[in-house]
Amino acid sequence: MIFYPEERLALFIDGANLYATARALDMEIDYKSLRRYFSEKARLIRSFYYTAILEDQEYSPLRPLIDWLDYNGFTLVTKPVKEFTDEHGRRKIKGNMDIEIAVDMLNISEALDHVVLFSGDGDFRRLLEAIQRRGVRATVVSSNRTQPSMIADELRRQADQFVDLEDLRDVIGRSGGGSRQPDPREAYQELEVESN
Repeated sequence: MIFYPEERLALFIDGANLYATARALDMEIDYKSLRRYFSEKARLIRSFYYTAILEDQEYSPLRPLIDWLDYNGFTLVTKPVKEFTDEHGRRKIKGNMDIEIAVDMLNISEALDHVVLFSGDGDFRRLLEAIQRRGVRATVVSSNRTQPSMIADELRRQADQFVDLEDLRDVIGRSGGGSRQPDPREAYQELEVESN
């Protein structure tokens, strides 16, 4: 991965997509280590974390993670999920954050030299193209080592560099004892948020 110490960097984390990718790799993300790792690579301006939440419940299973991230240097962007029943009668939740990510990335791009997008969603290809036309480098973190691949081919090709999440396991993977951050697995499993 190529970073320059003086470049201005921002992270854009699609929470549901990163969760799905990490789960497919049987990996837990240590967000404190993730933020520290990128802070050491360049001048980290902002770390955005996007997720949809169930607001009508007294307690959201994502609340502990959201609070932890909020108190530990991440900029949280949330919105209420939309609930529906699929053709098999199963309760499903839709919480797409694509527009929020696109608007924020475009708005802050003039203050950045490099963006890192944690998502494999092919819908972001045009966003990266727009950012690159403004002179901003784009790195995408996802995985093509899963079955099926979690990264859309067109997104991978558009990125200036692609990093497989598996290659960051030793750096940002969570080991048993260290971090006190909440574990999002139960929250995202309960919500069954679609990552695309």
